[in-house]
Amino acid sequence: MKIGILKEIKEGESRVILTPVEVKELIHNGHEVFVQKAAGALAGFEDEAYAGAGATVLESKSELFSKAEFITKVKEIEPSEYELLRENQILFTCIHPAANAEEVQALLDKKVIAFTAEDTHKYGSPNCEAAGKLGAIMGTYHLLSINGGSGQSIFGIGGAPAAKVLVLGAGIVGKGAVDILAALGGQVYLMDINVGILRDAQYQFSKNVTTMISNRSNIQSILGEIDLVVNCVKWPKHRKDHLIFNEDLKLMKKGSVIVDVSADVGGAVESYRPTTHLEPTYVVNGVLHYGVDNIPGAAPHTVSKAYAASIFPHILSIANNGITEACVRDGYLRRSMCVYKGALTHAETSVIQKRPFVSPEAMLGILERKDLDLVPSATTTNIG
Repeated sequence: MKIGILKEIKEGESRVILTPVEVKELIHNGHEVFVQKAAGALAGFEDEAYAGAGATVLESKSELFSKAEFITKVKEIEPSEYELLRENQILFTCIHPAANAEEVQALLDKKVIAFTAEDTHKYGSPNCEAAGKLGAIMGTYHLLSINGGSGQSIFGIGGAPAAKVLVLGAGIVGKGAVDILAALGGQVYLMDINVGILRDAQYQFSKNVTTMISNRSNIQSILGEIDLVVNCVKWPKHRKDHLIFNEDLKLMKKGSVIVDVSADVGGAVESYRPTTHLEPTYVVNGVLHYGVDNIPGAAPHTVSKAYAASIFPHILSIANNGITEACVRDGYLRRSMCVYKGALTHAETSVIQKRPFVSPEAMLGILERKDLDLVPSATTTNIG
């Protein structure tokens, strides 16, 4: 199969989806790999390294789109790339389809076969861990007065207490944030709706981490003393309520900080809106908000290595086995199928955008296969 690695063009995005290590494996398996010039340069992977692994480096993205049957990248397909897509071309990237109606329509119009990478992770995405840890660092950075915050340090010093931090959500993202914040000396409140996860957290983290059940009453009871909130809850898209409403910001101290790692418009934090690495913050009612929606892009070398290792088995399986057999063998890949030759195959997107839906199993003609790998749904959005 002819596989293309596209250079990212999203503002502030420097990751690359595959490193020379994975390229060498693809070529060893008999595939041909094309890499857009400088696709990995900002992540520390030079063109010479890709060429040394056996890839062909191409000058332009138009040339790459024309040669590759299978296009891979990290972030969404941008409007300037829509017209380069070809019918029956395979696409593997983070589409975030439910929130991107225009992108979905372009993929449907082009009759491509697209997988949304964020739904493929059996053990959670490395991007989640990176986002939680980097989000915590960004929060401590913006607490400093020189960066717009209150001037409260995350750590305490003799005679002055440490910052009080609220982390919402104890999944991979939240635990990553707590790992950093607790190590830096913050007094951390970790909230989740799962008491079992919170019980485990008591033993995982140091004693400057306190666990609480996540609900509106508990949040409001401590919000007035919190210096930094790190939201790590991926909010179901059908819900219209929030964990922190706009009115709750009045309870918070001036110069306190909210970092919304989950980056959901209309999500757990009502006042959230997306920002970029160039202009990462804004202020609402005296509370500084950090809203960058691709936080891991700040550490592209480390994150690219981890992410490539995580998603490579899916890319190799599609290349080696073809789409149908790859989807039979791996339910996590199958559930990530977003569009197939003009049909929408992503249930959450169907609900949110009110579009017709055909299941991946029906589209591929594998409903009766007894060897289907069965996995949980990728979303908590109500699709019933």
